[in-house]
Amino acid sequence: MWVEAVDVILGKLVNSKFDFSKIKAISGSGQQHGSVFWKNGSGEMLKNLNPKHSLKSQLEDSFSVPDSPIWMDSSTSEQCIKLELAAGGAQALADITGSKAYERFTGNQILKVIENAPNAYKDTERISLVSSFGATLFCGAYCEIDESDGSGMNLFNIKTRAWEPKLIDACSKDLADKLGNPVPSVSIQGSISLYFVNKYGFVPSCQIVSFTGDNPASLAGMRLMESDIAVSLGSSDVVFLWLEDPIMKTEGHVFVNPVDTSAYMALLCFKNGSLTREFVRDRHTDNKSWTEFEQLLNSQPIGNNGNIGFYFPIAEIIPGNVEGFYYFDSSDMPVQDFSPAEHVRAIIESQFLSRRIHAENMGFNLDGCRILATGGASNNSAILQVMSDIFNAPVYTQEVANSASLGAAMIAMHAVKVTTDEIPYTYRLKKKGLQFQRVASPTPGSKEIYDIMAKRYRNLEKQVIQMHSSKS
Repeated sequence: MWVEAVDVILGKLVNSKFDFSKIKAISGSGQQHGSVFWKNGSGEMLKNLNPKHSLKSQLEDSFSVPDSPIWMDSSTSEQCIKLELAAGGAQALADITGSKAYERFTGNQILKVIENAPNAYKDTERISLVSSFGATLFCGAYCEIDESDGSGMNLFNIKTRAWEPKLIDACSKDLADKLGNPVPSVSIQGSISLYFVNKYGFVPSCQIVSFTGDNPASLAGMRLMESDIAVSLGSSDVVFLWLEDPIMKTEGHVFVNPVDTSAYMALLCFKNGSLTREFVRDRHTDNKSWTEFEQLLNSQPIGNNGNIGFYFPIAEIIPGNVEGFYYFDSSDMPVQDFSPAEHVRAIIESQFLSRRIHAENMGFNLDGCRILATGGASNNSAILQVMSDIFNAPVYTQEVANSASLGAAMIAMHAVKVTTDEIPYTYRLKKKGLQFQRVASPTPGSKEIYDIMAKRYRNLEKQVIQMHSSKS
């Protein structure tokens, strides 16, 4: 399907009279964690593709595992246990790879193939991520996995920038040979395959830059720089962090930064996002409207008179698997309920206090930071004001359509440019004048209130985890 998709999209560009000769470099974005198992002999097939035929017709028998494992697969709990044991525990694995073991991560999926389909693994000469698979197609030769996407495998040591030997050995001693050698995300992997030159009119000098994962590419596409934090306010909330010296945790993920290979990026995923905000809106407003929600939000003072609530109608990811509703007064004593206005203020403050403390837990320094807000709720000025106050940082928005695809294009541009001018990626962004729209600034006096509330929230979250455990 993925191979045919390349045929289809290039065919559409042909029909639109697109001039392929104008393309100087190509990078791409692929869904993270997915894997492609190339059958023995496929490397020779890639080198000898016939431009008279489609990719699909020539490569349909090139895969030892016909159905690629992808991020939705959660069947590898046993393999997760084995990798964590090999590392010395969940925290030890996070210290090495940036994440504890997750069922969807590629290393666990590969180990499952090794154990359950040993003949398929034996017939495999190369294992690609979805991203490096895409680069391989365009290069006509196996491309290396990039360091940023490779960070989402539970196999890659993000400090040494190499496969971790004890994790590789826990899977199979020959696995590193099948994975190749990881390279920085801004690496040029080679020139475009003659197949595409002859079939579509690409110029032979067109460079193939490492493809990366959709989340790293999104960081590039959102144009984050040092001291930036992006908060995607969707059905679930996702926090993107640019980190120089990360603190590894079993909650959240740390990857090598795709545009600055000396730095890192982190992802924090919260399942209770906009759907939970809507849940509180519907329960505590008369007409279930955002207008009334904002009126109630603004009717309460900053800090909500000390009231703090935890709203987890859906089992949360951070903190892990906690579910339910927990309310506390200004003395940190549990209470049965709040007023409608207190609930509205509490859900917004609670969520952003959570985003703040867990960002700080990962090593993010709030001093001098700026926030980029994206997603549906980024249109709500009242919500953004609370976020600005809690982080004590200005909030910006920008139109970011298809940020992963845009980020891949920007990585391709940077990779080609850096070979000649060596200008850092972030400076290149500043030169191009890519600006955000400032939509909120911290309210004077809010920092002192929320610094205290953040400490209280941190302690109350521990209490909520204990309360939930006692009920389970």
